Amino acid sequence: MLPSLDEIVRRRKGLGLNQKELARLVGVSQSFVAKVESKKINPSYILTKEIFDTLENLERKREKKAKEIMHEKVVGIGKDESLSKAAKLMNESGYSQLPVFSDKRAVGSISEKSLLDQILKLGDPSKLSKVTVEEVMEEVFPQIDEATPLTVISSLLQYSSATLVTRKGLVTGIVTKADLLKMV
Repeated sequence: MLPSLDEIVRRRKGLGLNQKELARLVGVSQSFVAKVESKKINPSYILTKEIFDTLENLERKREKKAKEIMHEKVVGIGKDESLSKAAKLMNESGYSQLPVFSDKRAVGSISEKSLLDQILKLGDPSKLSKVTVEEVMEEVFPQIDEATPLTVISSLLQYSSATLVTRKGLVTGIVTKADLLKMV
């Protein structure tokens, strides 16, 4: 189902297009676009779909991609490291979660919450040095391609605290919820 014709004006202006530019891209006259926007004519389904497809393609091209918003320096920890080292790394870096690596491959994640749970379970913070990250790590963060659009990233971040950006299977960056908030 296509959106309401009222959306054409809003989306066109959001893209910074005038009626003449949109008309040229769709292959119709500027007066046709003006009449559609002013509701003087009711276009055919095919022309309406062509207008919305054109607007959507332009929006997709202009949308920010993962490569543009990611942090290239990924602070992570090895799966064989101790929880005390993970806590120290989080404290020094200011991050509340870290990806867990085995060689160069992401295999899990560790968060402040999981560290605090372990402190409560063990009863003594000094015992964190005897537990490895692998023993308590959580699921790996979702992994996305560098060309993944912002809308997809924000959907993933509703369910995860971070996403790893990859190229050919290797992690090249990370995007967190805080990164999205900075864009607002």
